[in-house]
Amino acid sequence: MPKIVRFYELGGPEVLKIVDEPSRQPGAGEVRLRVQAIGLNRAESMFMHGQYDELPNFPARLGYEAAGVVEAVGAGVDKSWVGKQVATIPYFSMNKYGMAGEEAIISVKALGEYPANLSPTEAAAIWMQYVTAYGPLVKYAQIKPGDFVLITAASSSVGLAAIEIVKAEGAISMATTRTSKKRDELIQLGADHVIATEEEDFVARVQDITKGKGARVVFDPISGPFVEKLAEVTARGGTIFEYGALALAPTPFPLWPALLKGLGVRGYRLYEITWDAEALSVAKKYVYDRLADGRFKPKIAKTLPFAETIEAYKYLESNTQVGKVVITVP
Repeated sequence: MPKIVRFYELGGPEVLKIVDEPSRQPGAGEVRLRVQAIGLNRAESMFMHGQYDELPNFPARLGYEAAGVVEAVGAGVDKSWVGKQVATIPYFSMNKYGMAGEEAIISVKALGEYPANLSPTEAAAIWMQYVTAYGPLVKYAQIKPGDFVLITAASSSVGLAAIEIVKAEGAISMATTRTSKKRDELIQLGADHVIATEEEDFVARVQDITKGKGARVVFDPISGPFVEKLAEVTARGGTIFEYGALALAPTPFPLWPALLKGLGVRGYRLYEITWDAEALSVAKKYVYDRLADGRFKPKIAKTLPFAETIEAYKYLESNTQVGKVVITVP
């Protein structure tokens, strides 16, 4: 019987259990995936803590991203999927599907093939991060050469994907991190400028880098009171994209900067792309092409074996990593 990650109460990684469950057959429109690697995301941590946009239904499963091989297909699914190596694209509720296990049942709509130059470990670290960053930066803001783009929490997998996208589009990235410990690595990974928000005058640094213009685009998963500082450094007519709630605190609307500079403050979720078949097709090609030619290269912070799933999520929650935490499945 395959081993599956479950949890039965809210809490941190210690609530996770690895249990044996009977292998399942995919239903209509679904496939069964033999999982090779599982990419970890902050959304899953928030889900298990009861801090996400939906509460888990117990016994709950976990996991948005997995790479593996399609073993079986359900009714209405093209049989040519069988044997293909794929990675899952988050568009679903974890109350319906969970990717953390030795096998997973998933809708065929969530499958994305990945370039042959990637390993399964790398493939488990592509769709969430690149499509999340693609939406605000490419589809909506349409960043262009010379634009200043401010990326907060830049050492996360999504933050690193944003740095790569900004570089690919010829824009200028300003990456933030709390301390200077990660500065050199962020520079090596393509950031044009790094700002340590707990050690430097954040507003002064952005004004200095942009020669007083400010950032045309701000890409922020933190929210909370710091949004007022972000508004202060956003350029006239610029946009702040809020795609997360890591601060777990009320987020004030920066009324006066918005009025005086004509700012846009916009919420964004990955589902804006993944629930739109046409938009997702365009996004997938954008990401796939750049993975294939090497412009994009997912950064793996650490890999741990499936038996150490609890330790993997503890490491994710430590915030010490730069890039993606991935669980490998034998």
